Amino acid sequence: MGRGRAWHLATALVATFAVVFQLVLVWQGNAVLDEVDPPALGERLVRFVGYFTVLFNILVAVVTWTLALGRDRDADGWRVLRLTSLVAIAVTGVVHWFLLRPILDLSGADYLADKLLHVVVPLLTVVGWVAFGPRGRIRGRDVLTCLAFPVAWLAYTLVRGAVTGFYPYPFLDVDERGYSDVAVASVGIAVLFVALAGLAWKADERMSRTPQHR
Repeated sequence: MGRGRAWHLATALVATFAVVFQLVLVWQGNAVLDEVDPPALGERLVRFVGYFTVLFNILVAVVTWTLALGRDRDADGWRVLRLTSLVAIAVTGVVHWFLLRPILDLSGADYLADKLLHVVVPLLTVVGWVAFGPRGRIRGRDVLTCLAFPVAWLAYTLVRGAVTGFYPYPFLDVDERGYSDVAVASVGIAVLFVALAGLAWKADERMSRTPQHR
């Protein structure tokens, strides 16, 4: 196994562990985003799979498992999934660092799960892509196409929030902040998403001219 596949394997293992570890904590009723009064188990599980962080850690795990096992293919669908996982997990790290980290007061297992999902997996994913690629897997049209998953998640989150009153992140809480503030935050994150995707596209073109290590 080459260094690239070994790195992707390590990323896949950490991402998988992080998601399962957080799921166990949610099952036990531990804090998620510092919840004071966790709801019943069924609602906790529904909320768990609705977190942007969890969904895109899962996508990172799926994509890096295919890379580690040599099952990746240069097909349109796979390229979009790869770019989406890369950019979404980078956005996860940035948003967590600047918007969520300052308001969290976690400890013990909850703190560890939080850092694995929001810091370690994003770093492993981005460093792995920069160092090992694979290269030449991003097309210009993929930059906007990869927005489909986050936009669908946002629509689901806002609709469910309007029905249940629960929003997974404070900056999306319409009841507290109003639609105008939520719209500004959403557009800002979308701009960051597209900017990072565009940067990845151009960087991929540039790095494609140099040998890659698998």
